Amino acid sequence: MSSWKNAHKAHQKPHRERHQPEARKNLGLLEKKKDYKLRADDYNAKKAQLKYLHKKALERNPDEFYYHMINSEVLPDGSRSDKAKVIETTPEQLLLMQTQDHNYVTSRRNQEAKKVARLRSRLHQLDDSMPNKHTFFVENEKEVKKFNLLRKLDVPKELLTRRYNRLKTQDVLKLDFSKADTDTITSVGLERRKAYKELSQRAEREHKLSILQRKMELKKALQDKKRTVKHRIAPESKEAAPVYQWNWERKR
Repeated sequence: MSSWKNAHKAHQKPHRERHQPEARKNLGLLEKKKDYKLRADDYNAKKAQLKYLHKKALERNPDEFYYHMINSEVLPDGSRSDKAKVIETTPEQLLLMQTQDHNYVTSRRNQEAKKVARLRSRLHQLDDSMPNKHTFFVENEKEVKKFNLLRKLDVPKELLTRRYNRLKTQDVLKLDFSKADTDTITSVGLERRKAYKELSQRAEREHKLSILQRKMELKKALQDKKRTVKHRIAPESKEAAPVYQWNWERKR
């Protein structure tokens, strides 16, 4: 029986709704039944919601109280917002929270410092600002005039300015550059630049954490009533903590 119904549906002609007549083409597409159904469902849902709100407003008790009346406020633009909750804390609790924050910052800084040290031990730190302190000693002025750095170091001219992997001339002649893989060289260069970028970012992060740690330590010291400040030497900035001169106190 079911197979006959399915066969009957297979041979049934598809329902095709008429298009917009040519005379009414300026009005746009003709609304189909599926479009009307969506519009009607949306209209009925809004009508039911309005009916429910109207009924709720009629049944509302004017003496009713709920805590959101006093826990919210009206903003200048007319919207409502919850009031910020004020947490009452004792000085001991405040000091404990600040100590926990200081411990967290110190822990994060130590982690970053260890990662920076690990990266620096794995990479060659190429800083142009670092002076080259390689010193050669000669006997007299005559040897100074005849001194040749290339001959002394025995390196090619192209590798003279390098501070790492500076091969001797005889070692360079032994290398076979015909077997060099261009893709491998490119990938190694990308990995090297990526590692140096990570090192730079972690060093900067460790520096910012050290500044924050110093600021928190000074804030904690200023809250100590046993110590007094003589005067402030330098104000606080984004790159440095404030500098204070403390009154001299004799220690037992």
